[in-house]
Amino acid sequence: MEAEKFSYDNKIVRNFAYATVIWGVTGMLVGLIAALQLAFPDFFNDYLGFKWVSFGRIRPLHTNAVIFAFVGNGIFTGVYYSLQRLLKTRMWSDKLSYLHFWGWQLIILSAVLTLPFGITTSKEYAELEWPIDIAIALMWVVWGWNMFATILARRVKHLYVAIWFFIATFVTVAMLHIFNSFELPVSFLKSYSWYAGVQDALVQWWYGHNAVAFFLTTPYLGLMYYFVPKAANRPVYSYRLSIIHFWALIFLYIWAGPHHLLYSTLPDWAQSLGVVFSVMLIAPSWGGMLNGLLTLRGVWDKVRDDVMLKFMVVALTAYGMSTFEGPMLSLKNVNVISHFTDWTIAHVHIGGLGWNGMFTFGMLYWLFPRLYRTELYSKKLANQHFWIATLGILLYAIPMYIAGFMQGLMWQDFNPDGTLQNADFLKTVTQLKPYYYLRSLGGTLYLIGAIMMFYNLVKTAKSGSLLSDEASEAVVTKELHHEEKGEYWHKVIERKPIQFMILSLVVVAIGGVVEIIPTMIVESNVPKIASVKPYTPLELEGRDIYIREGCYNCHSQLVRPLRFETARYGEYSKSGEFVYDHPFQWGSKRTGPDLAREGGNTKIRKSNFWHYQHLMAPKDVSPGSIMPAYTWLREDNLDLSLTAKKIRAMQTLGVPYAKGFDQKAVAELKKQAHEIALDIVNTTPKQALVGVNQASLVHDIEQKEITALIAYLQRLGVDITVKTQK
Repeated sequence: MEAEKFSYDNKIVRNFAYATVIWGVTGMLVGLIAALQLAFPDFFNDYLGFKWVSFGRIRPLHTNAVIFAFVGNGIFTGVYYSLQRLLKTRMWSDKLSYLHFWGWQLIILSAVLTLPFGITTSKEYAELEWPIDIAIALMWVVWGWNMFATILARRVKHLYVAIWFFIATFVTVAMLHIFNSFELPVSFLKSYSWYAGVQDALVQWWYGHNAVAFFLTTPYLGLMYYFVPKAANRPVYSYRLSIIHFWALIFLYIWAGPHHLLYSTLPDWAQSLGVVFSVMLIAPSWGGMLNGLLTLRGVWDKVRDDVMLKFMVVALTAYGMSTFEGPMLSLKNVNVISHFTDWTIAHVHIGGLGWNGMFTFGMLYWLFPRLYRTELYSKKLANQHFWIATLGILLYAIPMYIAGFMQGLMWQDFNPDGTLQNADFLKTVTQLKPYYYLRSLGGTLYLIGAIMMFYNLVKTAKSGSLLSDEASEAVVTKELHHEEKGEYWHKVIERKPIQFMILSLVVVAIGGVVEIIPTMIVESNVPKIASVKPYTPLELEGRDIYIREGCYNCHSQLVRPLRFETARYGEYSKSGEFVYDHPFQWGSKRTGPDLAREGGNTKIRKSNFWHYQHLMAPKDVSPGSIMPAYTWLREDNLDLSLTAKKIRAMQTLGVPYAKGFDQKAVAELKKQAHEIALDIVNTTPKQALVGVNQASLVHDIEQKEITALIAYLQRLGVDITVKTQK
């Protein structure tokens, strides 16, 4: 049979590759700035304290830039290159390819233009507001449509294992993103999560955990199954192992989200399911890692000389470490130490820097010489990058592990008389500074390595010329859908991509249905507390400022039912406390203390004046603090233009404000703001008020954003009786 001639589109691969490097360097730089803010807070928070680069605003910018810009573009680079060659056909539509490319870059740019300005939903890894969420869904469909049309136009009979992972990525991320992004818009760039409290937390971590699973893991496993055998010039170690790996992984992963909510108010049965399935995940995860590493058996001499393979070996090793540690962290006796600490930060960065980062670097080093028909500009520079990046990972992760162990254990220390040994939370903060210095050094090295790679790749491109349309030919496999007698059962599924996609969706949806639906519809899972009332209009505005400033990045709002937590913060949290929280604010890190009882703990309740001073000059009020000063809250007037709309939105979401309350909301807000401002002025030391018109000062303070935030902080925990240590 005569071979058909066609060409591969390398220009789209080139575009995504450059975007990967540029956004990668950008995201790493933002991450380094965030790390330096913790290591050198006096300089970065006080002398360079611009509000749009404060830690709470740029931390989500860093995670979005690294996950969706760096890793996302890396995924599409590898997919557009490998998919065409595995299917022996050009992408179905060049127009859709380039629509996808430019649409994705605009989405990333929109994150850069919103997150530093405090436009955020506060839902981890899903902070972007509703118009951007819609754009993400549209671009995801564009990519999936083009991919499936290309699969249907293929010239080969069976789908290789890499494509299974691409399909699972497409259907699962679409499901996760849409379900987690149900929001009620208030304005063009403001919305509230459709879910509240415990339900919102479950949906968020069902999404958050599986964003790691199906955005940072499954597509990279697909790329691993393509690029490792290609670079080693050997077939994958075990085809049958890849089948077990794939189906077990996508089935088990989706159940594990609740392990982020251990000892929370989530029903125990859901927490237990999360733990069980997390532990089971070790088997398929290590099956994939071993399948990749064993593909290199017999060619270890080549690994020593091939920089791409060296990056790949470290990437697979980091993947193995991360996927062993993750299930261990889901065990309650380990989680009680690790949760809310820097241990989690270390764990995440072993996966991010080690697995995703090192794999992406190796893939780019392999691709550029082939795209530009030339030799890599400098193998020596690439090897130097490898060792600098590896050292950077170690200098980042090891100090963070030590810091996490210290935090978790110091929080639990008791004196012989039963009192907390480190009752002052700041003791744990000041002990961590040396480790924050080392983390910053590790991040700097990793960033330097990425810049070296950028230079190396640009020089490689300049020394050759892009093969935009790579000519190829292939004989079309006869009867693509024809079954062969005695054919292995899985090959029948591989031949039917639409059915394969539907089966994948069913497999991944089972866990979500079992865990989420009962929590949504069974009222007894979230019992209400009669004393819990909706936020006042001023408190609601203050909560939105709390979210805007990213306070949830450093403060949790969840007291776990553990002795060392109730002794420090008061009564443990109940699910009924959060029924009016759209979105929830439990947080995932305690750089500062928990705030769930900040206003309601009468034994340690702080005055309005204390909060005012603390927000303006935290390092003066709490020596050793690394919290930035929020001076702009004293300068900026509270915007009341959306207050009535926010009340109506909350009513739509089921918050029981009285009918017509939206029309009274602003007046009520001003009344409460005046009371707080008057209290602040009345408790200000008299020497600070000499020559000041106190009435004018009260009028000025009551209009500022700082007053609304203080109102919110003073509300936290007041709705239930709080027990404190005597």
